[in-house]
Amino acid sequence: MQYMKLGNADLTVSRICMGCMGFGDAKGGQHSWTVDEEHSREIIRRGLELGINFFDTAIAYQSGTSEQYLGRALKDYAKRDEVVAATKFLPRTQDEIDGGISGQEHIRRMLDKSLENLGMDYVDLYIYHMWDYQTPLYDIMEGLHQAVKAGKTRYIGISNCFAWQLAKANALAEKEGFTKFVSVQGHYNLIFREEEREMAALCVEDNIAMTPYSALAGGRLSKHPGESSKRLREDDYARSKYDAFAGQDEAIISRVTELSKKRGVSMTEISLAWLLTKVTAPVVGATRLSHVEGMAKAADLSLSDEEVRYLAKGNMNLGSDKDFLLRVVSQCLLGYPRSLNAIGCVNRAAE
Repeated sequence: MQYMKLGNADLTVSRICMGCMGFGDAKGGQHSWTVDEEHSREIIRRGLELGINFFDTAIAYQSGTSEQYLGRALKDYAKRDEVVAATKFLPRTQDEIDGGISGQEHIRRMLDKSLENLGMDYVDLYIYHMWDYQTPLYDIMEGLHQAVKAGKTRYIGISNCFAWQLAKANALAEKEGFTKFVSVQGHYNLIFREEEREMAALCVEDNIAMTPYSALAGGRLSKHPGESSKRLREDDYARSKYDAFAGQDEAIISRVTELSKKRGVSMTEISLAWLLTKVTAPVVGATRLSHVEGMAKAADLSLSDEEVRYLAKGNMNLGSDKDFLLRVVSQCLLGYPRSLNAIGCVNRAAE
């Protein structure tokens, strides 16, 4: 396993972060495909044995049971100061807003409940799960800063946001003397590369760690044509993100399949090795022990520059698709230099 610093934080994390959305009571949450505590513990334990020290969960995952499973497993199998535990909080509910619960109080309540679920005194990284458009940003940043000052979290991160929102939040934090976000968890993989438009450049400039979710596109980048799983069959949320463009995605997946056969490794290893050339630590879920083996091996797999480019070109589908994209850019992005820059991006992506 390889390790690196998490952006500006004094945290050394494994290059693979184990995502825990697949752990939890299948009868008590959004997903029907999650695994029970016994199997979750086996997966977490194997991850620790393979050198994974970074774990990501959320209070929203299966009504908090994901946090509970993770916390009990880490207590039994690891030393607290040798793992990096991250969890997330949701925006205020309408009932909280109507009841006058401030953003600061909401964060305090959510974090206290997560710590109770995890059985921990603190988390290493507390993540703003999604932008709360009904709560002033000042309240969010002050509430998170209070959590850091109280010793309930060491650092803070953000998820599911635009680059301008991250930049605005950290600018406010700097102005007010609040804690800044050290990481961002967005949707990023070989199939979906929107983060490369603006977020990646911001993170490089400000040394913010990228820890993307859906690193394997809900399993689509790890399975050969015709393969299936309980999650692929039952994960309506993932289908809503990918099924509409499944035809176009086949060009990318076929290149992953081809390269995996050529290198004698799994599709998981190829897909994650590509992503590891772009980010600090992708968040990778596991519902089987074999999933853990694959993600751990990916951290030690090096792709050549040519292989990285070959995989990226699959996203363009080459040929006439480039001409189509240039026409779209030319017609839809008016004004200099934005349209010229966008056309340049298309050309570079196709190189």
